[in-house]
Amino acid sequence: MEWQFRADAPIYTQLCEQLTLAIVSGVFGPGERLPAVRELAVDAGVNPNTMQRALSELERNGLVYTQRTAGRFVTEDFARIEREQQRLAETRAREFLDAMEKLGYDHAGTVDLLEQMRGEQML
Repeated sequence: MEWQFRADAPIYTQLCEQLTLAIVSGVFGPGERLPAVRELAVDAGVNPNTMQRALSELERNGLVYTQRTAGRFVTEDFARIEREQQRLAETRAREFLDAMEKLGYDHAGTVDLLEQMRGEQML
């Protein structure tokens, strides 16, 4: 997994976002065992305590669960994963629309631009 961090948010929240994205996009499938905390931390280049905090947050949110002595697993609740995917999509769409508004595009202008771009991709 490729990890990318920004300076504008705490690392553990960015880890949560990236792990959530990996779950909803199928990198880690439902019921799949996640790598160990230390392994994920080394891979991301972060402190294991920071990774532990992120995983605990995902567990509180119901995306992962712990089986004693067996590790952490992605939830098998497909509806939960789909709700999280919808939440992420809505968040990204709002961010995009806000950015377009700052560029001076209204709703209709944004839709026109997207349709124009889609048309160019089909050529």
